[in-house]
Amino acid sequence: MALVPYEEGAGWGARQLHSPWAAFRFARHDIRLRQDWRRLGVAAVVWDAAVVLCAYLEIGGIDLRDRSVIELGAGTGLLGIVATLLGITLTIFLRHILLYCLGARVTITDRAAALEFLESNVQANLPSELRSRAVVKELTWGKDLGNFPPGAFDFVLGADIVYLEETFAELLQTLEHLCSEQTVILLSCRIRYERDHKFLKMLRGRFSVHEVHYDSIKDVHIYRAQRGSCKDDF
Repeated sequence: MALVPYEEGAGWGARQLHSPWAAFRFARHDIRLRQDWRRLGVAAVVWDAAVVLCAYLEIGGIDLRDRSVIELGAGTGLLGIVATLLGITLTIFLRHILLYCLGARVTITDRAAALEFLESNVQANLPSELRSRAVVKELTWGKDLGNFPPGAFDFVLGADIVYLEETFAELLQTLEHLCSEQTVILLSCRIRYERDHKFLKMLRGRFSVHEVHYDSIKDVHIYRAQRGSCKDDF
C-alpha cells in the first residue's frame, strides 16, 4: 500500500528523497537503509512517522520479547527491523558468546513490487542470528488475508500508512482480521487532510482508539487501538 509515485518537482524534502541511503541508530544497532524513490515511490523512502514510532517503541516501555508482531506497509523496513531488534534478550556466556533468546516473531509486509527491496534492507540490517525471526511477506490489504491466521498477532504496527482514502475500507478489514481482543495496534501518522480525520473516525467505529504520543517537532501522532475497551498492557 506504500507504492505511490512521488513527483520529482514536488520540492518537499528533495534532499531526503534523492539520498540513496538513510542511517539511524536504534536498539544499540546502527541501521543503514537503501532508498530508491525513483523506482518505488514513497515505499522506498524513510518517513518521519516511522522514525517517531521506532523511538516510541524504544523508550515507551513496550515489551516485544517473545511477541508476535506484524508491520503493514513496511516500505524500507525500518520499523520492522527495529521491532525485531527490540524484541530480543541477550544472554552472555563465557568467552563473550552471545545467545539471542525470547525473540519477537516479526512479519514485515508490503505489496509484491516492494518485497525484493524490502527484503534486502531487512537482511542487511539484522544480525545473522536474528534473520529467522523476521519474515518478509506480501500483503495487499483486503486481498491476501487468507495467508495470515486471524487474530494471531500481539502487535500490529503501521507508520504513515493512512493517506489514500480508497484504501481505508481494505485497511480496516485487514486490521480486523489480524487482531484478537488482546492485539495492540500502534499507528503513527501526520494528520494532513480531512480524510485523515475520516479514517480515525472509521477506526473508532470498530476499535477503542487513544492518542498515546505526539512529536511536536515532526508533527507526528501515535495512536493505540484495541478491540472494544480492552486495555491490557504488555
